[in-house]
Amino acid sequence: MFLIVGLGNPGTEYKHTRHNVGFDIIDLMSEKYNISVNRIKFKGTCGEGSIAGEKVLLLKPSTYMNLSGESVSEAASFYKIPKENIIVLYDDISLTVGRMRIRPQGSAGGHNGIKNIILHLGSDVFPRIKVGVGQPKDNLVSHVLSRFSKEDRENLEQLFPHCIEAVESIIKDGITEAMNKYNGFKL
Repeated sequence: MFLIVGLGNPGTEYKHTRHNVGFDIIDLMSEKYNISVNRIKFKGTCGEGSIAGEKVLLLKPSTYMNLSGESVSEAASFYKIPKENIIVLYDDISLTVGRMRIRPQGSAGGHNGIKNIILHLGSDVFPRIKVGVGQPKDNLVSHVLSRFSKEDRENLEQLFPHCIEAVESIIKDGITEAMNKYNGFKL
């Protein structure tokens, strides 16, 4: 079984902000794979289904970004999902809009959601897909909580299906194959 987590903040005021690209991708995956993400459990909203012949749990933590690890660890523990089967999708300010990068492990790189997941899992070894949201021009917090320009949003919406394909590739072919195929990908 795989746990696929999209990071973000709950509430309409955060919808489609830079910090919520993980939620956006989970919503699109829900549509594509016909998985209803409407069950309130594990301090989040989740739904079970199948991708590439594997059972999956799609999860959007409701804990706010900085406490995402509470939700992830509860779901992973309940289903006994190994860390290498936890795929996390989230925003990355070091990548330009329209780029993604897959990593099998690594530090939080200053991302508080990832930092909290590492803390709660006791490990930094879990696959992640970083989605570029661009560098802040001034304040980091106001940048990640802001919405995209019309052009950047259009670029992101073209990138999202490739992020979903990358998740499917990790499930079907493994992290190394997915990295070979999608790292360096840009629109």
